Amino acid sequence: MSIALSVRLPERLAKELNHVAFLAERPKSFLVQKALENYLHDQADLQIGLDRLRDASDPVISVAEMRKEIGL
Repeated sequence: MSIALSVRLPERLAKELNHVAFLAERPKSFLVQKALENYLHDQADLQIGLDRLRDASDPVISVAEMRKEIGL
């Protein structure tokens, strides 16, 4: 099931979306859906990273230690 969503875009962004949709031979809605999926995935990854950074029980190592550990 899909749900319709209405958004307002600045003219420049709307033109760019139209252009990319034309070149990709895909509907604008497809491109917006994929962009939103990627954004939400990135935000989830960012939150995981921030949660781990704030977790006092999760050890933090320096770049030098990391390089040594992986043999660089």
